[in-house]
Amino acid sequence: MEPYFKRLMLITGISGIGKTTVFTRVAEYFRLHGYVVQGFVSAEIRVNGVRVGFEIKNLYTGERGILAHVNQNEGPMLGKYRVNLNSLSKIGSSSIDSAFESADLIAVDEVGPMELYSNSFKVALKRAVGSKKPMLCTIHARARDSLIGYIKSRKDAALFEVTVTNRETLHEQIIGVILEILKLKTT
Repeated sequence: MEPYFKRLMLITGISGIGKTTVFTRVAEYFRLHGYVVQGFVSAEIRVNGVRVGFEIKNLYTGERGILAHVNQNEGPMLGKYRVNLNSLSKIGSSSIDSAFESADLIAVDEVGPMELYSNSFKVALKRAVGSKKPMLCTIHARARDSLIGYIKSRKDAALFEVTVTNRETLHEQIIGVILEILKLKTT
């Protein structure tokens, strides 16, 4: 029987608190230390200081696309944005599938309402969560979905809430946990 440990690092917190910053610091640490980090990161698109959409970027290949935008013509509507299911599948889902095959660390920013419109994303995420690989995810604090509930309730999941007081140092704690997981995998 394998030893029990937390391997799903779930970063949560209110909008704008710094979840993606913590996520990026952790992913970058492992990339700079020679680990293969695969998955995707999301970022705001701003024009004249106003948020008009979100970009999605494959962490391994650098490929970019529009995740959602106010001027998107097709796709499900979420607030003032339309979700680009094509980019989400092409970049988001495929980056998770590639990570499942060859990454040391699977990294997904974020699991939220936009991403959950995509069935291919849900399938890829379930597969990755069910793997034995360490995984780093940001989870939208207010998102309610059975998949999010399932991930949060897993025994191998650890939830880290980003707050004003810990957002500059939380990445160090998460890095330490993932390093322990990677050491266990090599022994």
